[in-house]
Amino acid sequence: MESLARTLIALGAVLLLAGLVVLAAARIGLPLGRLPGDLAWRGRYGSVFVPLGTSLLLSVVLSLVFWILGYLRR
Repeated sequence: MESLARTLIALGAVLLLAGLVVLAAARIGLPLGRLPGDLAWRGRYGSVFVPLGTSLLLSVVLSLVFWILGYLRR
């Protein structure tokens, strides 16, 4: 049970950090969800939103974070 508790605490810390990053991005004006490459179609009966640019940016950032964490754990 102790390892489960540590894992949940670590996941909570990661979620807290992610929330702080998103909050900071909103305050400095980084337009997550409206980056170049984000596609939006609006029709008469509905709309479709595909955040390609935001997904690529988050993928690169998260890859760097996990690489750094893996490097530090060695």
